[in-house]
Amino acid sequence: MPEETPSTPAAPPRPPAPASSPQPHPLPHMGQEFGTGRKNLPPVKIVLIGVAAIVVVALIVAVVQRPHSAATGSIDDVTAVEIPNQSSVMVAITVSIHNDGKKPFWIHNIDAELDTGSEQFKDDAAAAVDVDRYFQAFPALKQHALAPLKRDAMLEPGSQTSGTIVVSFPVLPDAFAKRKSVKVTIHPYDQPVPLVLTKQ
Repeated sequence: MPEETPSTPAAPPRPPAPASSPQPHPLPHMGQEFGTGRKNLPPVKIVLIGVAAIVVVALIVAVVQRPHSAATGSIDDVTAVEIPNQSSVMVAITVSIHNDGKKPFWIHNIDAELDTGSEQFKDDAAAAVDVDRYFQAFPALKQHALAPLKRDAMLEPGSQTSGTIVVSFPVLPDAFAKRKSVKVTIHPYDQPVPLVLTKQ
């Protein structure tokens, strides 16, 4: 009986090929993916102009909103006399104050500062009860003086007042006469910014 040759099994049918297979996308170049400062940032000139504009606006806002004194005024007269044997001068300073604010201006304290150009000296104003005694001791102080400007004095909104304070500085009359400036600072009770008056 002839030997039968084993038949090879038939290959399984191939699945039908899809009508159109999508083509794979190439990977993006890393430099293009993340970009560069040159491609993504605006020109340097535009950035600098923007920064400068912001700084200018900030400065304007700071100046406009900066707290300032509710009062204005001036130093109207300065008279100095030598205190014998003390290398000092006693000074009568007459000032005027006007309350430009919307609430009363209460005087809490007053001081004066002398700038000689090389040194600075500061003194609190003498109490009003002592001013007459100083005027009696040094009549020259009283020549242009007004009534003493008192602590705790109140100026209603829109009102004004004038008065004299008396201070002393440890300098000779010649040094005081050649001063750079004299400054009076009036500190109010309930306001953050004092009134500062300056005169040469």
